[in-house]
Amino acid sequence: MEPTSSILIVDDDRDIRTLLADYLESNGYRTFGAADGTGMWKLLDETRPDLIVLDLNMPGEDGLTLCRKLRAHSNLPVIMLTARSEPLDRILGLEMGADDYLPKPFEPRELLARIRSVLRRSNSMPSGGMDKASQIRFSNWTLDLTARHLLNPDGVVIMLSGAEFRLLKVFLEHPNRVLNRDQLLNLTQGRDADPFDRSIDIQISRLRQKLGEDARVPQIIKTVRNGGYVLAGAVAVEPRA
Repeated sequence: MEPTSSILIVDDDRDIRTLLADYLESNGYRTFGAADGTGMWKLLDETRPDLIVLDLNMPGEDGLTLCRKLRAHSNLPVIMLTARSEPLDRILGLEMGADDYLPKPFEPRELLARIRSVLRRSNSMPSGGMDKASQIRFSNWTLDLTARHLLNPDGVVIMLSGAEFRLLKVFLEHPNRVLNRDQLLNLTQGRDADPFDRSIDIQISRLRQKLGEDARVPQIIKTVRNGGYVLAGAVAVEPRA
C-alpha cells in the first residue's frame, strides 16, 4: 500500500463516513468525505483521490447514476456499497463501471482488503511482455496504455473503467487464444471464479458496447461455445519513444 493513497468516501450516512475515515486513516490512507453527488463532484475538482468508495442508495443522484457519469470521463477506481444484497444490484453496479461491490453491513477489514486489491490491480497492470509498449492497435482501434483509454477508428477517445481496461489489455496480450472465465479472472483480478460469478460476462458485454459490436455476431471479442472468449484478429504493438 502506498502511504499517500487517498480515498474519497461518498455516503449520506455521517456515521459510516466517520467510521470508514477513521479506520482507513489508521491504516495509512488519506480520506475525504462527501454526503452526496454534489459534494463528490466538488471534491473531485479540488482533490485527486486514488479510489472512490461510493454508496448506492443516496438522496438525489444515486450511486449508479454517479458511477455512470464518472465513467464518461474517468477511469478512477470505484468500490460500490449498498444496503441491498440482491445479485441484480451487484450486476447493475458492475454494468455502470464499478470495479468492485460490497453489500452492507460489512467488516471494515473486508473493505480495506478490497481497496488494497483494487489499487494493486490499478497500479500494477500485467505486462505480458508489453511493458515497453505505449499503444496497442487492433481492428482499427487503439488502446493507449499511458492514458488508459480507447481510441476508436476516428480517433475519438472512449473512456474505460479500470476493470474494462485490464480485461481488454489481457485479451490483447493473448490474441486469437481462447480464455475461459477462470483464466480471465485470474489474469485481471488474481482470483478464481465461483459458479455464480458473472462479472467477466458483464465486463465483456460493456467492452463490446464500447467497441460498437453487435452482441449477436461480435467480430472482435467472440464467444467460444463451452470454451470462453477470444479476441480475433491481428494485434500491433507500438513501443514507447
